[in-house]
Amino acid sequence: MKVLVTGFEPFGGETINPSWEAVKELPDKIENAEIIKHQLPVTFKGVKEKLPKIIDEIEPNVVILTGQAGGRVNITVERVAINVMDARMEDNEGYKPEDEPIFENAPAAYFATIPVKRIVNALRENKIPAMVSNSAGTYVCNTAMYTALHHIAIKGLDTKAGFIHVPYIPEQVLEKPQPSMSIEMIRKAIEIAIKESIKS
Repeated sequence: MKVLVTGFEPFGGETINPSWEAVKELPDKIENAEIIKHQLPVTFKGVKEKLPKIIDEIEPNVVILTGQAGGRVNITVERVAINVMDARMEDNEGYKPEDEPIFENAPAAYFATIPVKRIVNALRENKIPAMVSNSAGTYVCNTAMYTALHHIAIKGLDTKAGFIHVPYIPEQVLEKPQPSMSIEMIRKAIEIAIKESIKS
């Protein structure tokens, strides 16, 4: 059993991205699953090019993508990814798409195949604030989720995949009125999501 877990590099003027900070602290094994960690670039083209190659190389049973959603108050497990790139700010390569499809002639949307509600329930049982989200946005996080699910679909892979957004960590909000969550709680949340996703 192999689980690919990804986080993103910093973006938008931040010097840290809590998604990657939490992912890199995960153990290399959780229950019977080998945990393989990758950092993704905050670039539309980079994610579209690199993520399918990583999935093909690793051949994971489960893919859990994570990203920063500054301003969100809890862990949000995404239900759906849509086939559009529409950025309010440039990505880390200076690209700012508007109303562009991620892939031409591809489905309008994909639903996550990890157990979204079961993960949220398990997080709450462990005293971690969590909710289902019905929008992964239209920035690079959504593109990553869509790319993974589209690649799995067109290759006919028996792989579960989904996306989890995490809040800022405290050091990011020292001078701004935004909610935050400790890196320890975020890491624990990702571990719980992995455990729920590898259940039969």
